Parts: sequence; C-alpha cells; structure tokens
Amino acid sequence: MAYNAGNFNEWKLREEMCEIGRRIYNKGFAAANDGNISFRLDENRVLCTPTRVSKGYMKPDDLCIVDMEGKQISGKRKRSSEILMHLTIMKTRPDVRSVVHCHPPHATAFAVAHEPIPKCTMPEFEVFLGEVAIAPYETPGTQTFADTIIPYIKDTDTILLANHGTVTAGSDLMDAYFKTEIIDAYCRILILTKQLGRVEYYSDAKAAELIKIKPNLGIRDVRLEKGLENCDLCANSLFQKGYNEFSPEPHAFLHPRQQAELAAHAAPSASTDALVDAVVKSITGGGAPVTAAPAAAPALSSEQFNTLVSTVTDQVMAALKAAR
Repeated sequence: MAYNAGNFNEWKLREEMCEIGRRIYNKGFAAANDGNISFRLDENRVLCTPTRVSKGYMKPDDLCIVDMEGKQISGKRKRSSEILMHLTIMKTRPDVRSVVHCHPPHATAFAVAHEPIPKCTMPEFEVFLGEVAIAPYETPGTQTFADTIIPYIKDTDTILLANHGTVTAGSDLMDAYFKTEIIDAYCRILILTKQLGRVEYYSDAKAAELIKIKPNLGIRDVRLEKGLENCDLCANSLFQKGYNEFSPEPHAFLHPRQQAELAAHAAPSASTDALVDAVVKSITGGGAPVTAAPAAAPALSSEQFNTLVSTVTDQVMAALKAAR
C-alpha cells in the first residue's frame, strides 16, 4: 500500500499532539515523563514527542521531527527513545498515520499478567477494538523491541506490550489515542466485574453480528477478511497460535468453553479426590492434619494443581460456612 500524505496544518497538529499528551497524563496513562506519541507528516518525516518531558506539560515547539529511520531532523529537544517502535509500525502498515504508546494502568495490568483480553462481554469493545494481541517482552528503546510488534500489527491496531504497556495505531492522532482510552476502560470494567464474582458472556452468534457491523462503520476486522466470522469467536483468540512462539494462556478470564476444556484435561483422579478430602478435613477440624500427600497421589501439572487449589478452597469455604 502506497503512503498517502494528505493535507494538514503542522502547527495545529503540534497543538493537538500536546492536547493528547495532556489527556494521557491527566488520566494517569503516563506517569512523570512516560509515554510517546507520533504522527507521520509525509513519506519520510514523522512528528514525535521528546524524551524526558512530561506529556502533560509539552508545548508545540518541544516536539521533534525524525526521518523514517529515526534520525532527528529538527527540534530543540531529543526525540523519544522509543520512536523506533512507532516507525516500525508505520513501515509495516502504511495506512497508519499516528501511534500512541503509554502505560494505562488497567490494560498494563493485563500486560504484566500476560492475560489475554477476553471477548464477547461488551459490544462497544468488540466493534471499536476487536482482537487485541500481546507482544513478547524485550528491552524498550531497541530495534529488537520494536520488531516484537511486527507479527501482530498487521492484523490489529491495539497491542499489549508484555510487562510494559500498550501501543495503539490509528488514522490520525485522536483515533490512535481513543483506542488507548477504550482498551483501558474495558480492562477496568473487566477487573471490577471479576471482583463481583463472575463474568457473563454473550454467544458467538451475537459476536458475529457485531463484527459484521464494522465494515459499514469503516472499521477493519481481520476476522472478516479471513472468513472467521462463523467460527469460535468467544473462546479462541486470533493471536493464540501461529503469530509467535510467545502464546499467553488465560488464567483470570476463562470462557465457559475454556473452563470445560481445562476441567476435562485436569479431572482429578480417585487419589487426588482423597487428597482434597484429607486437606479439607484437616483445615476444618474434621480429621488429622495432613503432613504429606498420599503415596499414590499422581504428579500434577500446573493446570491440575491450580484446579486442585481451587477445588480445595471452594470445599473449605463451604465446610466453614456450614459449620457456622
């Protein structure tokens, strides 16, 4: 795809970039001097934020211009150290005009936990973002770090950077910024919902209805391009396999189908049942303390161990409640 330069007023773009910087700072998406923003001016010039300047206090003449290789062309301050990631996105996706990178706390919590973003919970998220990838961790500011997003940015505008933050791409500054706002708002709702006890999901059919709306809104969805709209949209992720060896699995947010699959693979054996019963009795006073697992207990995988812990916890709580 050839790059389309378009028409714009550079000074107004500088003012808008500073305004978005203020929004990022005021929302707590970037502490101190964190975060960076960019806009592609033409074929070989990119306007970007400077390093070591708070995004909440930038002025238009603080901004820098670099070429597509990262060499600074103009600006009294030094360009952002993470501009290489922005440029890599723009080279991979010529349709991308603007990139926003920061550390919105709720979305970054998912990035630190390597927890895939669940789907089929809110229509707004499905329509305006859709599939969200998690790129593997690398040391920030390097080309190696920038290259981690290449497999994913081809098929999404929103990426969690493992143990780091988020990066969002858009057709203009506000488009890229709004995607950051949406992903953090959605992650906040998910965390609050989890605190209430459970997450309810709508069906694959309803998810398909939503993604079929997107072309009429001018919003791309790679699942439509790949003919996946009638597949398992809720329990499977487009980025689960085939993009990178790094393939995070859900732990906090498991769709019912994923829970059933996990239970089928981690169904406790008779000896594991005996271990659960012994532990529960020991904790609730119904038996002798357990000092070691029964000799016949099988070695447990991490998934089986997590299931065992969850089962013990549920039974202990039920026993304590019944004893009151």
